[in-house]
Amino acid sequence: MPWNKRSEFHQRYAFIQQTQASVASLAQLCRRWKISRKTAYKWLRRYRRKGWRGLQNRPPVARKLPQKIGIKWRRRVRRLRRRHRSWGPRKLHHWLKLRHGPRGVPAPATLGRWLRAWKLVGARRLRRPPGPKVRRPARRPVRAANDVWTADFKGWFRLGDGTRVEPLTVRDGFSRYTLTVHLLRQQNVTATLPVFRRLFRRYGRPRAIRVDNGSPFGSKGPRGWTRLSAWWIKQGIAVEFIRPGHPEDNGGHEQFHRVLKAETAAPPAQTWRGQQRRTQRWVRQYNEQRPHEALGLKVPAQRYRPSHRVWTERRQPWRYPQAWETRQVKTNGESSWRGQTRFIAESLAGEKVGLQKMRGGRWRVHFGPWLMGELRAHERSGMRPAIYRTKRSRAEV
Repeated sequence: MPWNKRSEFHQRYAFIQQTQASVASLAQLCRRWKISRKTAYKWLRRYRRKGWRGLQNRPPVARKLPQKIGIKWRRRVRRLRRRHRSWGPRKLHHWLKLRHGPRGVPAPATLGRWLRAWKLVGARRLRRPPGPKVRRPARRPVRAANDVWTADFKGWFRLGDGTRVEPLTVRDGFSRYTLTVHLLRQQNVTATLPVFRRLFRRYGRPRAIRVDNGSPFGSKGPRGWTRLSAWWIKQGIAVEFIRPGHPEDNGGHEQFHRVLKAETAAPPAQTWRGQQRRTQRWVRQYNEQRPHEALGLKVPAQRYRPSHRVWTERRQPWRYPQAWETRQVKTNGESSWRGQTRFIAESLAGEKVGLQKMRGGRWRVHFGPWLMGELRAHERSGMRPAIYRTKRSRAEV
């Protein structure tokens, strides 16, 4: 028979009586009462120790808490926090370890919880309110060479001498032609931009470049641009970001990375020069000798031709309507407007933006034809960055 929650004590007592009367074996009684043998032994053990009182429910409170932190630590933390009001949980934790030893020191998460309960921490910094909503650019169809280039970092690894390298890979989406595999020391804009400058000088400009949302291609700024992607825009190249968390949107490039790693970096060379020479030989073999099934078993070199869009070093600055105001963005992403310093975007450092006056003291910030955000005359904060719509709509802001 099943247990009755309203009379647990009587059920247990009746079970004990049947075990003492030896009406059946313990295994048979457990099946009859639908309990495990472990539970049966537990109640028998408690009955032998305390009689019928042992069959009652125990309060769900432990007698000993080995991880419980004494009041002395709370007093120490409060005294230390009063002396150093700008210290956070990690600094407090480090100082307590140096002063009292590592044993028993509360974790930084515990210290943060205490500080919040004592109201000894300031309010969190509020995020800038969002600006106008814009439509995410659609993916460009790949119908010819240089319509879309795909770029990504394969993922760092260490060479035989311990040097860390970051392989930057760039391919043509139509012909699968590998434009470069360059081993960089760091994954940032400063190291990546010269590589693309050399590629544009050699192969011309593509119509679009498809990348993921990580650095140095994407950021959390307006439209997700960095200085690198904003520079592409100024060169007349569209930037296509794949959906966050969906590497399959650039699946061909990911498959290329698996082949590259298996044939050039397992195991890696001893030095940077040796690994770069090995990679360059592999790229030539991949482009000129390795048949590709998606190309009808042709090699990528048979399908690729350099772009007719020749790249020039100097580009003309954007021109804005005469009714608009123009401002120069400083190297730190700020600009002076109406006697105040307003933050625009680090991705537009050194560029000139146009300010379009709207109703209600609103000014829309444009970088060429692209809407980047909005400034409001009554606010002192930075630009409200433009955000992408979550759903498509007919009207575009």
